[in-house]
Amino acid sequence: MSNKRKHSSKVVDGIEKAPARAMLRAVGFSDEDFNKPQIGIASTWSMVTPCNMHINGLADEACAGADQAGGKGVIFNTITISDGISNGTEGMKYSLVSREIIADSIEAVAGCEGFDGLVTIGGCDKNMPGCLIGMARLNRPSVFVYGGTIQPGENHTDIISVFEAVGQHARGDLTPIEVKQIEETAIPGPGSCGGMYTANTMASAIEALGMSLPNSSAQEAVSSSKVDDCRRAGAAVLELVESDIKPTDIMTREAFENAITVVIALGGSTNAVLHLLAMAHSVDVELTLDDFVRVGERVPVLADLRPSGKYMMSELIAIGGIQPLMKMLLDKGLLHGDCLTVTGKTMAENLSSVTPYPADQEIIQAFDNPIKKNSHLVILKGNLAPEGSVAKITGKEGLTFTGSARVYHSEEEALQAILDGTIVKGDVIVIRYEGPRGGPGMREMLSPTSAVMGKGLGNDVALITDGRFSGGSHGFVVGHITPEAMDGGPLAIIENGDEITIDAENTQLSVNLSDAEIQQRLANWKPPAPRYTRGLLAKFAKTVASASEGAVTDKNL
Repeated sequence: MSNKRKHSSKVVDGIEKAPARAMLRAVGFSDEDFNKPQIGIASTWSMVTPCNMHINGLADEACAGADQAGGKGVIFNTITISDGISNGTEGMKYSLVSREIIADSIEAVAGCEGFDGLVTIGGCDKNMPGCLIGMARLNRPSVFVYGGTIQPGENHTDIISVFEAVGQHARGDLTPIEVKQIEETAIPGPGSCGGMYTANTMASAIEALGMSLPNSSAQEAVSSSKVDDCRRAGAAVLELVESDIKPTDIMTREAFENAITVVIALGGSTNAVLHLLAMAHSVDVELTLDDFVRVGERVPVLADLRPSGKYMMSELIAIGGIQPLMKMLLDKGLLHGDCLTVTGKTMAENLSSVTPYPADQEIIQAFDNPIKKNSHLVILKGNLAPEGSVAKITGKEGLTFTGSARVYHSEEEALQAILDGTIVKGDVIVIRYEGPRGGPGMREMLSPTSAVMGKGLGNDVALITDGRFSGGSHGFVVGHITPEAMDGGPLAIIENGDEITIDAENTQLSVNLSDAEIQQRLANWKPPAPRYTRGLLAKFAKTVASASEGAVTDKNL
């Protein structure tokens, strides 16, 4: 049995496999194809979101690349959902759940069909980590391709501009017609949301992890460079099959540290914490919140990118993408250069010929003039988050905030309070029962955080939750609070008027109550009834692990 075909040969070789070959002939296989390594091309194409509307064409290019390199490409689909469309609705509860569905479906199709290698193409927040988790579970030679970023909208706008316009309208700064003008022009075509939001963050993290080809994370969705990336990925996976290089050879602990380092330098999304923990779990690499603290102490934020900064991903692409940044980090001793990548070379070898950024660029700062001298992803513990929480603090918001709790049991209740003026300067908005089990699904709080910014309260109020945030969220916000309220975490017993302190300097999230008072309130607390008792969300709530463990669904099996 050929090592190159150690999976597909079991499906198509021998007289007894004639029925399988008959089925495959109907989808285009020839006699010659049965002797080639089969490469599954997992496409996340759909017309439910601009992030993925072009990926069918990219899948064709990857398939052609695999075929030209001597393999037999087979395209199959998996789902995607749209965070941008579902945010602020009950439907958003399916978002994080979809990461698991995508991973499960890639594992199921590739495992069933006997593919020898995989190319997966993702273009939105959950399908990228979902692709990586699926590939890691199978542990067959694999390459990830990022679908690419969107071009800027009119007047340098993007999807976050639209979310914040809602708050600006509530404040009286924009008319309905002005909001509609932003709505009509902010999303000009295919591609993932344009700032260093979760999609571009995860694409960059996956490249730094070594699981995509160099520069895959820094290409526009509609570009000749992205077409070339797909073709090269199809060919690269054949090289990995030849060398028998698998995800577990690449996705090592040191590689995850590289991914964390690049996410911090870019000022990336808090969702990277959740997804990197889950991806590490899929290859049995021990990774915890403490690792983000440890790496974050020595890595500065260097990129002036949205949402907290000025520039968009398309502008970073124009000056060279993330490869020159990674070379800077490597030269500073902040990356593990000996980590293997999908090129078959090490990270250091890939970066050896990378040229620096132009001298006059302003997007990536020098090490002696960072945006922030250490990580913006701050892991907070304390009597409100005994197992940890994740804050995104660039320093522009300040480093401490103390205020009075205003408590809400859903995102919708909190959003209404922000828009109608109930929330005022000095408030700490508390949104609970939105965690992985409580939601269920751990919704992103993009609508309330955008409303806060649009109302002009970004420096005056804070928001804490056992839910999570969009990569587009900014302001004084803390999410992923664990244990979550549904599990009887201290967040469950906060009352209106309690004094809450967020202290990024001392990494504490605390409520000004004695331990005795907290224990007394917890003794009197009863969990609310589950919101779903049948179907997908109910199954997710039953199987999901804590956010501090990546909210995976196979940890406690």
